[in-house]
Amino acid sequence: MGKRATIFILFVFLATSGWAQGKHTFSLSPDNFLLDGKPFQIISGELHPARIPREYWRHRIQMAKAMGCNTISAYIFWNYHETIPGQFDFSTGNKDIASFIRICQEEGMWVLIRPGPYVCAEWDFGGLPTYLLKIPDIKVRGMDPRYMEPVRKYISHLAREIAPLQCTQGGPLLMVQVENEYGSYGNDKEYLLTLRDLWVRNGIEVPFFTGDGPTTYMLDAGTIPGAAIGLDSGTDEADFALAKKHNPHVPVFSSETYPGWLTHWGEHWARPDTNSLKKEVEFLLKNKKSFNFYVIHGGTNFGFTAGANTTSAVSYQPDLTSYDYDAPINEQGQPTPKYFMLRRLIQQYVNYKIPDVPAPISTIAIPRVQLKKAWNLWNYVLPEINTVQPQPMENFDQNQGLVIYKTKLIGHKSGKLKIWEPHDFALVFLNGKFIDTVYRDGGRWEVNIPKTEADTPLLEIVVEGMGHINFAQFMIDRKGITDRVTLNGMTLMNWYTTLLPLDEDFIKNRIPDLTVKVDAGKPCNFFEGRFNLSEVGDTYIDMSGYTKGVVYINGHNLGRYWNIGPQQRLYCPASFLKKGENEILVFDLLQQHAASVQGLHKLSDD
Repeated sequence: MGKRATIFILFVFLATSGWAQGKHTFSLSPDNFLLDGKPFQIISGELHPARIPREYWRHRIQMAKAMGCNTISAYIFWNYHETIPGQFDFSTGNKDIASFIRICQEEGMWVLIRPGPYVCAEWDFGGLPTYLLKIPDIKVRGMDPRYMEPVRKYISHLAREIAPLQCTQGGPLLMVQVENEYGSYGNDKEYLLTLRDLWVRNGIEVPFFTGDGPTTYMLDAGTIPGAAIGLDSGTDEADFALAKKHNPHVPVFSSETYPGWLTHWGEHWARPDTNSLKKEVEFLLKNKKSFNFYVIHGGTNFGFTAGANTTSAVSYQPDLTSYDYDAPINEQGQPTPKYFMLRRLIQQYVNYKIPDVPAPISTIAIPRVQLKKAWNLWNYVLPEINTVQPQPMENFDQNQGLVIYKTKLIGHKSGKLKIWEPHDFALVFLNGKFIDTVYRDGGRWEVNIPKTEADTPLLEIVVEGMGHINFAQFMIDRKGITDRVTLNGMTLMNWYTTLLPLDEDFIKNRIPDLTVKVDAGKPCNFFEGRFNLSEVGDTYIDMSGYTKGVVYINGHNLGRYWNIGPQQRLYCPASFLKKGENEILVFDLLQQHAASVQGLHKLSDD
């Protein structure tokens, strides 16, 4: 095909999909979104830049476009960009939000931004920074001034990045969401209006939207005047009619149409019914309703970014490392049968040509690598912090990872030990010997402490934080031991705390002392190995030979694994690997003996 023909076809696609270079207006009428004064149907796919290796941003955007989307929706995670109070990073690696938006524009896609400050998204603490939890009585998602002051700073810094990319300035940004699903949490209209006004004062001039479930009380609490109404999700005419009752003067759209669903540890993989999805999308297309696929591609909760859900004060449902979500584009970027079904369906209703599906990203297999036991958690010689009673990680400026709490038993020296509360998985040791584990879910937080000959037995409790709750009423969720420990009802005092964040900086910079003698049978072991590659590609590290822990490849934290499933393999993008020698380090809370690992082509064989 000649160059002129290619340019002509590209022009036709951009023109018919509503895209053209230059400044644009985007506005709200009672029944439609208006792009330059003409009705415009948003067909959006949700992508999260923080969950996708930066080198694959363009590929995933192209995949969404090739499914028929004309818009990309993106959550921005506040706590991903401000890990230290007052220090914002919007420029390095996956944190370069402006570059992500520009790539969308280069690919001829419009953009919706969902900046929170709270987003949910099965992301740690719903995107809120955990330094807020250092304030004992903090109230989030409301007008608590100790919360709102950091919110103002966040909005100010983020607005500098996105304001120049609004469609009114020649960029692709059409709308900005105010908070997220607020009607499922609170009812403070002043809070929502203050957030909107903060964006306006910081240069945001495109329209706003909200997103709430299609129920009366959620819409009543979560919508604000002048903002488009998003429904999570809008599946039929009754949902849209209900929303119009709350505000007949703005358009309604399905801000989260679910082609898949999330999965927690210990569950079966979520596999929602595809026939219901097809029916919903067909309704939206046939009736010219705008909508956003949540998610079109989920990506990965690398490191310790996965959140958790709960159904009560004592339940706890941590999210998987994989955010595959049973989405149309799977975790590794491959199209699924669901993708092609939706592509065919969208083609029947849009008046622009949908481009060909991009070539897949290559995968590789890695033959089995036998690891060896390298050192133990107690080989780290680190400072100890003395406190009257145990304190959570956040009080010591640690987000997740591990904490070791230890104390001497005086008075009661055996009996019923209870942790109030273990957040989230604890191992109990007496005089260096492993006794039992305690898992937060279900409220059974007791361990039997046996009798010992020691005059003052040493009690040690290792606690792993597994993700801050990201939704609903129990979000104030500190990690470690959150209150106290009792033995036969006696409160144990005088504790010493050791911090082990286990993040990439810790693994790189903290060197274990191998001269420290540790009982060979003590759990919390590190295993290491090396393997050589002649070529690199995406792979999945199979951890089915291990129990519960974290994997690092060449210093990159792939995230958590746990043998209760369903996830047994961790996604490793090609950029984490290198030709020649590669290093793998596994920290396992429970495993005693080294096992082998291998790299496979896909997430599971299901």
